[in-house]
Amino acid sequence: MLENVEKTVNDLIEWTRNYFAGSGQNCCAVLGVSGGKDSSVTAALLARALGNDRVIGVMMPDGVQPDISDSERLVSFLGIRSMTVNIGKATTAMMEALSEAGSEVTGDVRINVPPRIRMSTLYAVAQGLENGGRVVNTCNRSEDYIGYSTKFGDSAGDVSLLADFTVEEVIQIGEFLGLPDELVHKKPSDGLSGMSDEDKIGFSYATLDRYIATGLCDDKTIKDRIDRMHLSNLHKLEPMPHYINEKRQKQ
Repeated sequence: MLENVEKTVNDLIEWTRNYFAGSGQNCCAVLGVSGGKDSSVTAALLARALGNDRVIGVMMPDGVQPDISDSERLVSFLGIRSMTVNIGKATTAMMEALSEAGSEVTGDVRINVPPRIRMSTLYAVAQGLENGGRVVNTCNRSEDYIGYSTKFGDSAGDVSLLADFTVEEVIQIGEFLGLPDELVHKKPSDGLSGMSDEDKIGFSYATLDRYIATGLCDDKTIKDRIDRMHLSNLHKLEPMPHYINEKRQKQ
C-alpha cells in the first residue's frame, strides 16, 4: 500500500512532465486504452502532466470488442484525444499467412499476435503525428514480475509510468484521481483468452502483491508457481543479451 498517495501522484506527474520535456517540443503521448485500471490510470496521469490535447488514447478492437464502451467512457471522462483502429483484418491476414506458410497457429500464437499488432499500431500513430509521439507502456509491477505480458506487444513502449506499482497501488492511485469506480475495479482480462487474469495465472493479484511486498505466501504451490513464472519470464524485462567482442574491449 502507498503511504502517501497524493505525494506519489504529484511526483509521478512531475516526473512525466520532465520526461516529455526532453522528448521533443510538444511531443504527444500515445497509449492503448482498454478501459481497465492500468490504461485508465496512465491516461489520467498523462492528461494531468501534459494536458488533454497532448494525450491520444487509441482503441484497437480485434473485430468486435464487447467492452469497448469502457474505453469510450474513459476517453470522454478525461477529455483526451482518441482514435479507433480496428485490427481485425490485420490479425486475420496474419493468421492466414502463417497457415499458408506451414507455421502452426497454436492457441498461444492467436493470443499473442494481436498485442504485437496493437503495439505496431501505436508506433504508427505516434510517427504520424505532426510533432511526433512517444508510446506509453501501461503494464504494472505485478504483471511484470510474473511476465504476464506479450514480449514486444503490451510489454513494449518508450516509457512506463506504472512499472514500479503493484495492482493494489495502481487501484489506490486510480481512486485518488477520481476515476470511475467501474474502470478502476474492472475485472482484469486480456480480452483474448476468454478468461480473467486471475483465472489464467492461477492465483489472485492480492496474493501476488503480498508476495512481492513481503516474500510471504501461505500456499507453497502458489509460491512455487510465482517463482517459476518470475524466473522464466525475466527475459521480458532485461536488455537483449549480446555477444561482447573481447578483443575490441581490450583495444
